[in-house]
Amino acid sequence: MNVSRDHLVAVEMMSTPSAILPSTAQPMVHPGRKKPRFRPFKALRHFRNLIKDKEDTSQVFHIFEALPRRHFRAEAERFVLSAEGQKIRAAEPHLPDLLDDHAMLRTCPAGSVAHAYCDFMEREQLSAAGLVAEHDRFTGGHRYHDLLEWYANRNRDTHDMLHILTGYGRDALGEACVLAFTYGQNPAPANLFIAYMAGLNIKKQTRTKAPVFKAINEARKIGRACPRISEQSVTDLLREPLDSARTRRLIPRPRFYEEAHRVFRSEERDPYDLLASPA
Repeated sequence: MNVSRDHLVAVEMMSTPSAILPSTAQPMVHPGRKKPRFRPFKALRHFRNLIKDKEDTSQVFHIFEALPRRHFRAEAERFVLSAEGQKIRAAEPHLPDLLDDHAMLRTCPAGSVAHAYCDFMEREQLSAAGLVAEHDRFTGGHRYHDLLEWYANRNRDTHDMLHILTGYGRDALGEACVLAFTYGQNPAPANLFIAYMAGLNIKKQTRTKAPVFKAINEARKIGRACPRISEQSVTDLLREPLDSARTRRLIPRPRFYEEAHRVFRSEERDPYDLLASPA
């Protein structure tokens, strides 16, 4: 299964506010927020719908809504109210503005994360603002404008950068691995649910001998060892050379993912179109 724009699943809460409000005007948690309910059967139903139409990204949002992350508010408060969190929030109030300014990002040195990010987004015809707009359609544009929302948005808006840092592509297995990596960073059950269900679907549909689940497990382990990307200065990260950015964050080459691609090709399967009949 090719989970189209799987990075949409990185959305754990609401959409991005158009501007950051003064901290005195922004509560940590808006009083109008409802306590999320854990509904696994609903998640399974929406996953089945996603398999039928991989372009229906609303199913991804439904899955995250049905599988809320425990302790998310406490972890968000820990970072947002810390000195480092307040410093980053002041410098980076709205990441899509930074990430979509490719002209500015291209002024970073050649070989930097910024250049790799621009190359990836332009090749895949993606934008950070487009991701915000897609989620707005799901929520009807409703926003809470609280600090929890700002923190959740960083998890969403840094997702495409994870493809760059990890080396996982936008193929079906690559998307599943990015989700598993994200679970290692920020353990939202929906990340792991979709990752393993996608892996199971790949195995079921192709009967491949590729190490699909080893690749997913490896990604989860790498994500757990890596410092949380969403809690770092994205501005500084973009300026770093890509190789050193990976080394400093303990991100090795994805060995089992690369081996899986080798096996797919030996089976005459295109890793980017796994559900097609073998050549």
